[in-house]
Amino acid sequence: MSSQSLNRRIFREMNDVVSDVSSGVTLKILNEADVTHLKGSFAGPPGTPYEGGLFVVDIKIPIDYPFKPPVMKFDTKVYHPNISSQTGAICIDILRDQWSPILTIKSCLISLQSLLQSPEPNNPQDAQVASHFIKDHAGFVRTAQEWTRAYAQPDNGQESISPEVIAPFVDMGFPREKVVSVLKNLGITQFSSSDRATQENRIMEALLG
Repeated sequence: MSSQSLNRRIFREMNDVVSDVSSGVTLKILNEADVTHLKGSFAGPPGTPYEGGLFVVDIKIPIDYPFKPPVMKFDTKVYHPNISSQTGAICIDILRDQWSPILTIKSCLISLQSLLQSPEPNNPQDAQVASHFIKDHAGFVRTAQEWTRAYAQPDNGQESISPEVIAPFVDMGFPREKVVSVLKNLGITQFSSSDRATQENRIMEALLG
């Protein structure tokens, strides 16, 4: 598929998401100069440990889409057997060998939301989490709920802040709300590859001040 045809396909899919409010998923382009890199999001399913959370997915569209699947990973940290607790990588068949050109970005996001509702511990992405799910399900649920509260709470002022900036400081024990507030005050939405250490020092000073 040519780049122009690919862009048209992506914009059609964007319009479909915007017009279908009932789907419960959102989709946005990060940079108008590169419409193949998007962010999707959806709410955690009711009645699951992910209820009340907002989950953000990084989406990269290959040049041969829709004949090849999009590359998706969770930006939001998720405690789930089929999602890497370290990288956000996802184990789901429709993004691998069961992909079909009739599928769309929207249908993939809806499937990921369903995956949160119906984990498959016998086909895990994260073996340690899968073992926890099988051997101590109540403990798994508690941990998944804790992660949802720590990493997936919706915040209208946070949309432009990369979860990769927030997570390290939450892991250190700082309240998520305080981390988001400090980042907004400092105007830091993502780490700079050339000046990350300086940014981290500024954030730490503000959190400890």
